[in-house]
Amino acid sequence: MNHRLAIAVLALVLAGPALAQTPAARPDPATISLVGQGEARAAPDMATISLGVISQARIAREALAANTRAMAEAVASLKQAGIADRDLQTSQFSVQPQYQQDPQGRTPPRIVGYQVSNRLTARVRDLSKLGDVLDRVVALGANTVEGPVFGLAEPQAARDAARKAAAEDALRRARIYADALGVRLGRVLSVSEQGIAVPRPQPMMMARAAATAEAAAVPVEAGESTLSAQVAITWEIAQ
Repeated sequence: MNHRLAIAVLALVLAGPALAQTPAARPDPATISLVGQGEARAAPDMATISLGVISQARIAREALAANTRAMAEAVASLKQAGIADRDLQTSQFSVQPQYQQDPQGRTPPRIVGYQVSNRLTARVRDLSKLGDVLDRVVALGANTVEGPVFGLAEPQAARDAARKAAAEDALRRARIYADALGVRLGRVLSVSEQGIAVPRPQPMMMARAAATAEAAAVPVEAGESTLSAQVAITWEIAQ
């Protein structure tokens, strides 16, 4: 037998047992996958309001001057109420011409005046002052007010509580399914957070606005803020 051929045959003979002992690929394990949901509630400790001044005049400069004066008074009042500079932010400013249409449609629209809009977002960190703040800004010239939206200055603890509740919910339901199927939960194969919902305000009362400068501050109730979490967990089914 050719010397090289003999070596090749011998190599195949020696490799045979090793090849025969190669384990077959393991099938994917059976699993149980669930999405757990959890919530955490906390009393809000801050509120955000959006206030604006809309002014109109025949001349743009006059509308701007009136708007600037009213907004400056509103901002000064907010600062007097204890709102810090860092909690005040201009969110929108615009100057728009106002048109008058020709009823007959024979001439193009003509400018008859100007509207200036200035909007400010304010965070109120002392909720005991919120009613007074709303009353102040309306009394001093703000003619559009939206909010308040209640929230948490430090939401991390509530977020973690919602995450824990979501994981516990997923585990509780997974155990129910495993028990019903007569199997056991094995090791956790994957955990994926599906999202954390930002604090949402519960229904609050804003019963009435001050009719005069001497009226009581606007009554408000903060209620509770709720954070929700979702988590997807997959377990191996133990055999």
